[in-house]
Amino acid sequence: MKHYQLQPNAFPSNYLNDLWGEIHACPYFAINNLNRDFVGTKGFSVVFQKSHIAQVEQKFPYFKPYLDLAIQANCNAFYLNPLLLKEGSRVDSHIDRSLRSYCKTIEPPLLVSVLYVRLPQDMQGGELILKSHKRQLAQIKPQMNTLLYFQGDLIHSVNAVQTPGNRLSLVCEQYSLSEAELQEIPPFTVESRVTQSTRKQKK
Repeated sequence: MKHYQLQPNAFPSNYLNDLWGEIHACPYFAINNLNRDFVGTKGFSVVFQKSHIAQVEQKFPYFKPYLDLAIQANCNAFYLNPLLLKEGSRVDSHIDRSLRSYCKTIEPPLLVSVLYVRLPQDMQGGELILKSHKRQLAQIKPQMNTLLYFQGDLIHSVNAVQTPGNRLSLVCEQYSLSEAELQEIPPFTVESRVTQSTRKQKK
């Protein structure tokens, strides 16, 4: 893969509608638990190892078609998150290393896969910018039902969305970890502002 590749018309259109409805109705879906680079965004995250994909699909059956298509055979740990941006939302420059909260030595993912589930009509802004060091490699305007893969070590950002409506993507960081690193990663867990606040209330 040279930096990134696009797979248009990845799924039947009714799957995208189902995905939108299920994610939107999910009790974990809330203001993002991701770091400060994610400005004005909503979502939740699913951390899992390859050995526990069946458990993910049992709890979130609507992710199965995406996982069947997007998951790469040479990866063994994953960070999956629906990401919703609205007018004024943006994502600042970063390199994905979301599993680092579990294992400090982890390198960036091998690749990241992104499915564009829903976009505002005639969206202004919201482009994905890919960079290597300070050199811009691509500015990608999202297209509905396109599955994008990009190299996991690239710096990337999302320009502010300037149009009313919803920009929903389903993002999966795909890692190839050593056995020692894999020991540090939960086999399956959900990260959400909702679960964090529930835990706080129980304490």
